[in-house]
Amino acid sequence: MEPDGLNRLLAEAGVDARRLRAALALLCDGAWWALADLVRQTATSRRGVEALLREAGAQRSGDRFRLTAEQARACREVLGEGSAAPADPVAHLLPRHADVVERMEKLIAGGPRGRHALDHVAATPETVVRRALLLGARFWLPGSRLLCVGDHDLTSLAVAMIHPGVQVTVADIDDRILAYIDAQAESLGLGVRVLWADLRLGLPPSARDQADLAITDPPYTPEGVGLFVARAMEGLRDPERGRVLLAYGVSERTPMLALKVQSTLHDLNLALEAIYPDFNRYFGAEAIGSAADLYVLRPTSKTRPAIAARVERFGTAIYTQGPQSVESRPGPASGASFEAGFEPEVLVGDWPKDTAPRAPRARLSTWLAKPYAASPARVAMAVPSGLEAALPRLLLATRAGHVRAFLAGPAPDLSPLSPLYEITGTGTVVDAVRLPPPDGETGRLLRGILDNAHGKLANTWREGLIRAHGGLTKKQARAIVSRAAPWAGEVTLLELPEHRLRGLREAVVASLRLAAETAMGAGEPVAADDLRP
Repeated sequence: MEPDGLNRLLAEAGVDARRLRAALALLCDGAWWALADLVRQTATSRRGVEALLREAGAQRSGDRFRLTAEQARACREVLGEGSAAPADPVAHLLPRHADVVERMEKLIAGGPRGRHALDHVAATPETVVRRALLLGARFWLPGSRLLCVGDHDLTSLAVAMIHPGVQVTVADIDDRILAYIDAQAESLGLGVRVLWADLRLGLPPSARDQADLAITDPPYTPEGVGLFVARAMEGLRDPERGRVLLAYGVSERTPMLALKVQSTLHDLNLALEAIYPDFNRYFGAEAIGSAADLYVLRPTSKTRPAIAARVERFGTAIYTQGPQSVESRPGPASGASFEAGFEPEVLVGDWPKDTAPRAPRARLSTWLAKPYAASPARVAMAVPSGLEAALPRLLLATRAGHVRAFLAGPAPDLSPLSPLYEITGTGTVVDAVRLPPPDGETGRLLRGILDNAHGKLANTWREGLIRAHGGLTKKQARAIVSRAAPWAGEVTLLELPEHRLRGLREAVVASLRLAAETAMGAGEPVAADDLRP
């Protein structure tokens, strides 16, 4: 070890040398340290820790490092007297929730693996519990509603465990995560509902204007942060009292990235009420020190107008890597050809100007947001790279006789739509031809639900039950739907995660069985347990 080199490195870091000094102090205990642990413990970028290890002359074994006793003594002389680290706002609360930390550790370990294309990096169990504790320490939570805008970290489960009086909603694009959260919440008896959402296409209708608080850990690009925060703000029911908690981090070497993101927040007319440095810690993201700050954002009277003016400008390229990274910048659909007999009456998505110039056009987001005025015979749909998961919902959102979808990547599983469409495909072109109305009670009710994807699911279902069993009152039919499908609630079909779409037929069968029993004179519907085959 060369003390001069170590002193020079610390001097060059200036007032930000605290991070490096913290890493050096850890090494002075003589134990073997994994590089990732040094990064995460000190919120120092991987490059910074690697430079420190070189100057300290640390011994190496694989990805672990340590200092000899002699090196440690020399480093202590360089460090001089130690100083206390900044206070953690909720560290004093963590010990009494050790059982929740332990449970979250198991839940995170058993959850779906992260997807690089979605910028997934798992937060530590302590981090998600500390988020829940901070919410309770800073805000009055009994009877409140929390919206998690994306939740690969499973923050929703931690909040529901620590604050059972909070109604938690999760909106996420990843059906695997939604299914996992839903299953764990049901198993643990937690009040968490899950909604599918591609935020680039909009916030689910049942999540709008509902929440008192929102929390998000978005892709760390200005476009990603801006979009996720804008959707979180759309979810608040009181724009004057609501708050959005944002996790965002950069390397200590790249303050310009933070400035760009903060400029985006400024453009949305948001007040930065608080910033907790390095509050969030992660398994990975070593380029930013495996850490991120926690922002508390407060809307102003000018926030919603700013969001309305800017939200559509964020586009679809919001991630740091993969097909929807900000560098990819996908253009309009190209190479699409329409054979004789398929002349589209409507073009959906981004198409070149010379494609079917006389056909009306609709954005993908508009297509999902509200029913098209007509029922066209043929629709051509362009689905850009990274938005393939939206295809099942885009197909549900129309009553067109024939939809031809042009995708940039492989098509997702469309089997949940088999009662509605005959689906064929060649490569990245998918044809969905609407099936004729089915026979049979179950088929008719299921088809009626699938044909009204924009309507409230519980209402459509209730009316279908009444048509099938005319003796039912609205109250009885509503109770049957609630018992057969408690997740139907106020949602539309387009918000349902994939596992609920797959289970729709079974729930319809159960509701019809219960309706028959009620109509035969049982009066009130029997218990939900009696519906199980």
